[in-house]
Amino acid sequence: MTPHVKEIWRHPIKSHGRESVDEVKLTKGECLPWDRRWAVAHEASCFDPERPRWQPCQEFSRGAKSPRLQAITAQVDPAYRNLTLCHPDRPDLTIDPDDQDGANAFIQWVLPISNGNRMLPARLVRAPGEAMTDTDFASVSLINLATHRAVEAQLGHDISPNRWRGNLLLDGLEPWAEMDWIGRTLRIGSAELEVKEPITRCMATTANTQTGERDADTLGALKSGWGHQDCGVYAVVSKSGVLRQGDTIGLV
Repeated sequence: MTPHVKEIWRHPIKSHGRESVDEVKLTKGECLPWDRRWAVAHEASCFDPERPRWQPCQEFSRGAKSPRLQAITAQVDPAYRNLTLCHPDRPDLTIDPDDQDGANAFIQWVLPISNGNRMLPARLVRAPGEAMTDTDFASVSLINLATHRAVEAQLGHDISPNRWRGNLLLDGLEPWAEMDWIGRTLRIGSAELEVKEPITRCMATTANTQTGERDADTLGALKSGWGHQDCGVYAVVSKSGVLRQGDTIGLV
């Protein structure tokens, strides 16, 4: 099987929903359009709305602390700048995240599926021109589905690859081939991406993406099988271009 892009995913609100798309136009030095465009500042966050800028993940509500968030799905309507969120335990919600009423409605919507023993969500925030990725650079995350299947084998049962919250799910590779790409550049479609570093995983990946229940020791499987907690790699867009499902992958 020729190495190719199997699926493309974006996550409009950091840790709060995912959406599959058929193609994206990548811009040099930027994330996927609409990916991690917003984040949810918790009640103790130092995020300053008067001086909005990228902040590390500890400032935000996330699936590592509130596993039920993993079951949120999202749908962006770019024409109307609306976002629809769905969860098995909540009614569907459609909002304009940049509107204060919409932001307030979202906080009320997400509170019942947030972990009350942790810092609760307080504000839906955005830093214009900066995505709230887990890296302090504009990253695109790549997941090798062969590596994912190796983790499934170590666990002894299937899990959704969406647990990794990746942007590009790649198939037709050997397990762990992505780790050999670090420091190299990939050509996918008409775009190029420079692979920067491995992704070290957290507790968010232990939660089922359908139910939000923690039901798989993904971190233990990585540690016992390979001696680390890495799965996937971060890359940056080094050449603008269009990328589609099915596009082949090659080293530059």
